Amino acid sequence: MKIGDEVRFLSEVGGGIISGFKGKDIVLVEDEDGFEIPTPINDVVLVGNEDISLAKINRNEKEIQEREDGNYRSIKARLSEDPESTSPITEETDIVESDDSTLPNRKLAVGNELASYLAFLANPLKEGVFSSYLVNQSNYCLHYVYAIKSEKNWCCKSEGEIEPNSKLFIEEFTYTDLNSLQEANIQVIAFKRNGNFELKPASDVRVRIDATKFYKPNSFKENDFFEQPALLYSIIDSERITKQDDNLASDIFDTLHKQQSEIMDLLAIRTGKEIEKRHTNHQSKRQLTKQLLKNDKIVVDLHANELLDTITGMSAKDILDYQLHTFQTILEQYKHKNGQKIVFIHGKGNGVLRHSLIHVLNYKYKKYKYQDASFQEYGYGATQVTIIT
Repeated sequence: MKIGDEVRFLSEVGGGIISGFKGKDIVLVEDEDGFEIPTPINDVVLVGNEDISLAKINRNEKEIQEREDGNYRSIKARLSEDPESTSPITEETDIVESDDSTLPNRKLAVGNELASYLAFLANPLKEGVFSSYLVNQSNYCLHYVYAIKSEKNWCCKSEGEIEPNSKLFIEEFTYTDLNSLQEANIQVIAFKRNGNFELKPASDVRVRIDATKFYKPNSFKENDFFEQPALLYSIIDSERITKQDDNLASDIFDTLHKQQSEIMDLLAIRTGKEIEKRHTNHQSKRQLTKQLLKNDKIVVDLHANELLDTITGMSAKDILDYQLHTFQTILEQYKHKNGQKIVFIHGKGNGVLRHSLIHVLNYKYKKYKYQDASFQEYGYGATQVTIIT
């Protein structure tokens, strides 16, 4: 390569004319708008060179090897290591580079708008291999934390900063890793290092990733950020956090509902004695809850007509409170009997009682195991609880 040669970028759309060199690793490419873009020399190919695919292979393999060996250096680092230029460059261009590469000029951000994406690319040369990137299409620096959900907890995959109008390589993965890549969380703080700037709220976005899309080539679309098709998930768009997970709002509702249910449970426990007293005074309540022993399992029927002689004058909430009180009384009765199995028959109905029982188990008896009881023996409306001490 020499000054005046026309080249194309390998990792993005576009190219230009070589205007100079910075050391042996960096080439200065002047685009059609007259901007000089410092670019790794292995990230460009001469126009007219038919072996572009081979050039991409060499560039990808070299970058991956450098990252594995811990020798990867950003363009900024390479420039700082070799500040003296042997090429005829008359002036320095103030270009901020990321750890990967800048976005095409036609996709540079305007003003104070924020836009950021999580991108997945299929390796065209290695079947079943994918790469993930974070794209910053804004004039802000983004400090980010990228985490993947692992069972009940989260695993941080990457954290750091993305320079304005740039994209950053995160990791490479295969089909076998898709099971652990079903949900991602990206936390972002936007800022500018120099001068005053318009303050942006911190973003905390959860993205539900559809693993089936990685098996469908048409899921990867042509885009303005990469030369090859990509699967894009919007993180921040037009200064508003987009919720890729359509269930996020319902998750918030569920959380509030659980909190409300927990309060109701506490009230039910506190008023348990009051409820018993009410039934003693106004109802002909059975003195003992009927408990059957079947195949070493204790069977308790929580239907109102099995617990109470009459429900006259009782509201639906009164009945539910008493059923929950009975449920917890039985669990307390056998709490020291490790391995004891108790089947609670609650019926199918609209599921209110069953959900209430599960809620109590999840919050007060977290060690206990529970599952649907045998359909053949108890039908579709029974839950089996195993005492764990």
